[in-house]
Formats: sequence, structure tokens, C-alpha cells
Amino acid sequence: MTRSEGLVVASHGRHCVVESADGVRRICHPRGKKSQAVVGDRVLWQAAAPGQAQGHGDEGTIEKVLERRNLFYRQDEVRTKSFAANLDQVLILIAAEPVFSESQLVRALIAAEAAGITPLIALNKSDLVEPFAQAWQRLWPYRHMGGEQDTKHHYRVLPLSLTQSGAVDRDALLPLLAGKTTLILGPSGSGKSTLVNLLVPGAAAQTGEISQALNSGRHTTTTTSLYWIDGARTTALIDSPGFQEFGLRHLAPTDLARCMPDIAAHAGGCRFYNCSHLHEPGCAVMAQVSESQDAQAISPQRYRIYGELFAELSQSAY
Repeated sequence: MTRSEGLVVASHGRHCVVESADGVRRICHPRGKKSQAVVGDRVLWQAAAPGQAQGHGDEGTIEKVLERRNLFYRQDEVRTKSFAANLDQVLILIAAEPVFSESQLVRALIAAEAAGITPLIALNKSDLVEPFAQAWQRLWPYRHMGGEQDTKHHYRVLPLSLTQSGAVDRDALLPLLAGKTTLILGPSGSGKSTLVNLLVPGAAAQTGEISQALNSGRHTTTTTSLYWIDGARTTALIDSPGFQEFGLRHLAPTDLARCMPDIAAHAGGCRFYNCSHLHEPGCAVMAQVSESQDAQAISPQRYRIYGELFAELSQSAY
């Protein structure tokens, strides 16, 4: 039987929904015991033999996962969780309320940097004036990192109010998403569902259909799904389940500095080539840690998180 190329647009457990070039979607399962395909993967799939599909509830098998450009994932002591593959960018959505964890934000940014994926940061609920002002101030290092001029900023940080100014936010986001595949990542309560439904009208209905097809029912929150924003299918949005913890056990402690742009900018000036930036004399990184609102400075909070992560990953290395 002939094998056709397709795109994985949803996954739950070992089952996937694969979209072929003509836009038709089919449920497929991987050949063999181990499921390796994730949303965003290009795969070669094969239709089930006549009569066979009804017995399994499947319409085909995934024969091969084609080479990936990248894979975005997290790893803790227990397991590895893959979010999606072949991404252009990750939109990290946080909110003024509930108060976001800067540690989890840093972890997600590090994972994106390590995978070579461009991160965007969006702070939702700007209609909550006081909490938003405090959260926006906490993001000062991220809004200015790399230089004072907009063109030099390492991260793009966007203010949103999805429930109050959805149309304005949609118009601001669409040019940043156009022609790209973007994963939306964020903790529960940040507004991911609101954002997806704003950008993809009917997304909730699609999710229901996919969940029903994959027999996941009440487990919709564990299903990762890809939606097309445009009819030409050039702009994709991938919604992922909310998370509370973001493990980085797939990285070595010595990887951290290069994945934190404010630290990487100064690491080359250290006296010792293998400086950990924690206690060595002549450390150019430690010399830049400051509360001052200077685009070249390293905030004490980010430096503290760097130290905590270095210790955490040093433990897991042995």
C-alpha cells in the first residue's frame, strides 16, 4: 500500500490525528509499541486495510516520523513531556492574576532558547490596573534585555486584555503569527483558551470533535491540538495543556548561561573559561547583577533563578 505524507494536528495517548495535503483528517496510530509522533510532526502514514479500520477505530498507521527542525519539550525526574515539533515560535502567555511565577517563565524561555525557537511573551489582563502595573514592572528586564532600542530587545513582550479588548489584541497578534507555526504555552488560568478562541473562531468545537474522535472525552485538557488561522493553511496555532512545573532535566547546568541572553552577553568576559558564574573571582556575570534599570544589567531575581537551576541540574547530573 502507498504511504502518504501528512501533518500531525492532534495527539492523545498513542493516537494521533493526521491531516493530509487535501485537508482531510484521519485518526492514526503509530506502528510498533512506542508512540513517537507529536503535534507538528510531518509523517508518512498508510491507510488501514479494508475492514481493518472498523475493528481498531483507526483509519491508518504512522509508518515514519520525518526529520524535525526542532522539538520543544520539558523533562523532570519522572518523565519527558513533548509539546510540539517544527515550531517557529513559542508564545508564553502569563497573566497579571493569578500572579505568574518568574521561575516558570525563565524555564520556558530557556527551553525555547535551547531548542532554537523564538519566544514571545504576552501579559494578559491589562484591564486589572494595579495587578497589571506590578506584573508589567516585574517584566522590566525582559522588556529591555539586549538594549534600550526596540530593535535590539531580545524578547518581544506584549500587553493584552483578551476579555476586554479582544479585537485590538487580535489585530496586534496576527502580524506576529502570520506564516508561522506558534505554540501557545502558559499556566492554567492565563487565558489560553480565550486566546485560541479569539484567533480561531470555532476552535472549541474543533477540540470537542477531536477529543470525541480520540475517545478522550473528559480529558480534553490533555490533548494538544493544531489549528489553522487562515484558509490557506500557512499560519498555525498549537494549543497545549496548562502546566504548573517546567522541568529542564534534559539540559546540563553548563547549558544555562548560553540560554539566558543577559548572562550570555557577559559570560565571555570572565577570568576563567569554565566559570560557573556563582563564586569565581573575576566573574564578569556577577559584576553585572544589579537592581538598576539598565538594559545591560542582570536582575537579581534572574540571577537567583540561574543559581537555583544550576544547583537543581547539578544534582540530576549525578
